[in-house]
Amino acid sequence: MKITLTRTLFLILTSITMFQTNAQRVYKDAFAHTFSIVAKDEVTGEMAVAVQSHWFAVGTIVSWGQSGVGVVATQSFVNPALGPEGLKLMDEGKSAPEVLDLLIAQDEGRDVRQVAMLDVNGKVSAYTGKKCIESASHYVGENFSVQANMMLNDEVVPAMVRAFEEHKNLPLGDRVLKVLIAAQEAGGDIRGQQSAALIVVNAEKVKEPWLDKKIDLRVDDHQAPLEELERLLKVHKAFAHLNRGDVAMEEGDMKLALDEYGAAEKMFPDNLEMKYWKAVTLANNNRLDEALPIFKQVFAKDENWRELTRRLPASGLLTIPATDIESILDL
Repeated sequence: MKITLTRTLFLILTSITMFQTNAQRVYKDAFAHTFSIVAKDEVTGEMAVAVQSHWFAVGTIVSWGQSGVGVVATQSFVNPALGPEGLKLMDEGKSAPEVLDLLIAQDEGRDVRQVAMLDVNGKVSAYTGKKCIESASHYVGENFSVQANMMLNDEVVPAMVRAFEEHKNLPLGDRVLKVLIAAQEAGGDIRGQQSAALIVVNAEKVKEPWLDKKIDLRVDDHQAPLEELERLLKVHKAFAHLNRGDVAMEEGDMKLALDEYGAAEKMFPDNLEMKYWKAVTLANNNRLDEALPIFKQVFAKDENWRELTRRLPASGLLTIPATDIESILDL
């Protein structure tokens, strides 16, 4: 009897200790209470995850994505392992609902977790633990899920759903950003704003890891993170035009190159980088008369571009006669 009683007391004390240890571990997890969206573009197959929170560098722990596999948002008392583990299991062929059910069942902190997963086939699932701080809820729709916790009110999630449905014609990155903006306008995080992030991955797997994310933007600390994220997305688009212009130049398509450079410059007319390389392209294609006024404008703003021009011929980036180079440098 004494042995049985002793063993029973030992088991009780062990259980209490394990519970306290687990609780302490769970509540020491990153405190990224937030709102987010995971979504797939029905036309392109691209997938995205976007998030905003009153927490520093929310994009480092909440948003996860892999081309040709899926996307994950793990938040509330964050278990960051749900991101890479979720992607790994989806990559092995399991659907997002299967993966989420499996990982939540294994997570001792499930009651304070909020997670959403979407796979490459558009299957999506979300989970909100019963102890997530109100207002906390999620909504799973076709090819998307929105989720939020510690919100000012219960209007945030419905506003996110409406925004996603109302902006069907936008590119996926712009569309999910509209969802975050709608969430903030509806009340947002009860604590305010601090950071945001946006990831867009490809529909198909890529061989080169540096090409895995089509868009990968983060605002780690800002008074208006969504405004800054919107600005960064615009910059991203402008430099995408610039990059396509460079590719067109390599392929000898002068018209396309100038169209792309022009589109980039139109988005940011005061950006010297965009003006400068357009001028270089014109000069390299026997259109020096058009290039000279642009070079002059750039040099007037910053003399360093003149010095850069001296260095380009040695690298093969300015392939014009020496007399023409002097004409540029003499501006």
